Amino acid sequence: MDYHQPVMLNECIEGLNIRPDGTYVDVTFGGGGHSRAIMQHLGQEGRLIGFDQDADALANALDDSRFTLIHENFRYLKNFLRLHGVRGVDGVLADLGVSSHQFDVADRGFSTRFDGELDLRMDRRQELTAKDIVNSADERELTRLLRLYGELPNAFQMAKAICHARMEKPIETTFDLREAVSRHLPRGAENKYLAMLFQALRIEVNGELEALQAMLQQAVEILNPGGRLVVMSYHSLEDRLVKNFFKTGNFEGKLEKDFYGNPIVPLKLVARKAITASEEELQRNNRARSAKLRVAEK
Repeated sequence: MDYHQPVMLNECIEGLNIRPDGTYVDVTFGGGGHSRAIMQHLGQEGRLIGFDQDADALANALDDSRFTLIHENFRYLKNFLRLHGVRGVDGVLADLGVSSHQFDVADRGFSTRFDGELDLRMDRRQELTAKDIVNSADERELTRLLRLYGELPNAFQMAKAICHARMEKPIETTFDLREAVSRHLPRGAENKYLAMLFQALRIEVNGELEALQAMLQQAVEILNPGGRLVVMSYHSLEDRLVKNFFKTGNFEGKLEKDFYGNPIVPLKLVARKAITASEEELQRNNRARSAKLRVAEK
């Protein structure tokens, strides 16, 4: 079983526009699929730095003197690059979301298919888990999380059901949580609603949207002129942040102009619209269905 099948591999590599002697960063190393492809385009002078906060990914490190793998969250991009003597880079690639490997390991709690510990931590060195949230957040806070991060139409009912269920006994596993909300899963859309629920908890546990914003801002600072930022997202919350940031340099999407009325933007769009997977790839890899790839240049 592959650790993770990279989505839109060719499109990502094309987006990076790799120079053989350049320095590149893969901030979501995972199974190393994208990194291997980047290495094939680098010469002896080239350099690649990978980031991954998940200890499982460390086993996939590439055995190559031009490659360095940093076991950290990409929100600390700039600090850790500095630590490794890197001041400027020619391209940054981010493939957001959860790897197939994380979904397939039951005790990580990422998948609703298996009964496992309700964990959902990308970095198991951190303390907060999904179990902590579902058992301690009050009804109002849970409703807010499910509505904001899961975009669940029935967030209030789900939150109420969770609070009710945990009064009987703590919600410890993925199946406990499924059971708690089972009455509020619309027939025929059970899996979709469960996915939205788990997405909301995962985003909160890992602080994913804050980390993404921090990474994007730092990426712009460390990119050399002409350097590329290539980001692939799998849900609208992430894609909206990326799209706004690429177009306006901020996350609200407000275009600021200088005294002469020229837009002040740190990046220029390479592809005007998001790139999506080809029909052929969709046949091969179902996970590519929701992927949106955006490319911008400094």
